[in-house]
Amino acid sequence: MPERRVIVDPPAEVGGRRIRIDDEILGTAYSLHDLTVLLEGAGLEGLDEIDVADSPLIEWHGGGPEVWPAVQ
Repeated sequence: MPERRVIVDPPAEVGGRRIRIDDEILGTAYSLHDLTVLLEGAGLEGLDEIDVADSPLIEWHGGGPEVWPAVQ
């Protein structure tokens, strides 16, 4: 089974970052915790926030795992 590609889009002007797996939009995350929860819901279980921040499966666009702008 091929690995799934997780893409974290650049921060939106109103806060949060859109999260996609392959071509499916999972939702918007406002923190690393939110991202971890979205990935668990998509079947990528057993990950904690450190795993998610360091995962080579995740493509970070517009900033890495430390970039979570406040909601406007």
